[in-house]
Amino acid sequence: MPPTIMGCVMAFTGLHQAGLALLSVAVFGLSAVPLELQRRIVNGLTARSGVETIFWLAVGYAGVALAEQLLKLTLNVYRGWVAESSVRRLRHRICAIAPGAHTASAQGTGMEIAMILDEAEPIGGFMGISVSEPLLQGGILVSVIGYMFVLQPQLALLGLAFFLPQTVFVPLLQRAINRRARARILIKRGVSGAIAQGRRAEVAQRTRGGIQRIFALNMGIYRLKYSLNLAMNLMHHLSVAVALCLGGWMALQGRIEVGTVVAIVGGLGKLNDPWGDLVNWGREFSVVTVKYRLFAEAVEWLGEPSEALRAANWRRDSGTGRRRLPPTT
Repeated sequence: MPPTIMGCVMAFTGLHQAGLALLSVAVFGLSAVPLELQRRIVNGLTARSGVETIFWLAVGYAGVALAEQLLKLTLNVYRGWVAESSVRRLRHRICAIAPGAHTASAQGTGMEIAMILDEAEPIGGFMGISVSEPLLQGGILVSVIGYMFVLQPQLALLGLAFFLPQTVFVPLLQRAINRRARARILIKRGVSGAIAQGRRAEVAQRTRGGIQRIFALNMGIYRLKYSLNLAMNLMHHLSVAVALCLGGWMALQGRIEVGTVVAIVGGLGKLNDPWGDLVNWGREFSVVTVKYRLFAEAVEWLGEPSEALRAANWRRDSGTGRRRLPPTT
């Protein structure tokens, strides 16, 4: 197994990541166009432009929205295929491990069960979004923010200022989530090993504490994750409130058009989802990095040759000229 999760992504799905990246660029390239069409429609209404002008602007808006959604559909289906193909390949990899010193043990059997049924899923699933998701969401953020600054720098700057505190508390909460995710994986492996050992009475005795600990860890992750979502949503709504207040005052003073206020507020609304998705991707990348490290270490551990196998291989190849480590003493 490659030593890092991104190394595994490139080894398993490198060519497909390029295709996903191209689709992501096509999607975020359209992200600011609906905002500009909205601004022109609102300004056209306030300036009492002709019905034909408003009609064609609305048709253009609908056409751009349809194209964007069709591209997103293609991207999401392609991601799903890459993810499921990666999960299948990881499961085949576990099933194909050559018998090693630990494979026949109860601990090894339990570890294999946990890896095939549970651990391969999030790792393979992440491969579908590993490159395209940050490219897509980052591209949307850059496109929309750039458009807002061109349109009205003051409103854009005040609105975006409310996103800055998130760069501090998001990493702190994520580190706490990572610690709990790692502990949960190790406990699940222990529970699987106990189940693989045999008698139900012993299983119940040995797994009761582990199951309770998994419950406590999961609840801790839920509390941290949803507290993070709450803080992010509050900061977003504060930024919208400031933009409406200051933008409304500037519109009343005749300094900007009403359509500009609508476009800025719409832009802030369009930033919330990609920012949240980017934070979720970072959170998933951090957790999956921990999971993949444990997964790769387990593959190596399960495939370690037993002493008897090492001795047999050394004797078999002793006359071939190939260099092979002799059995340890």
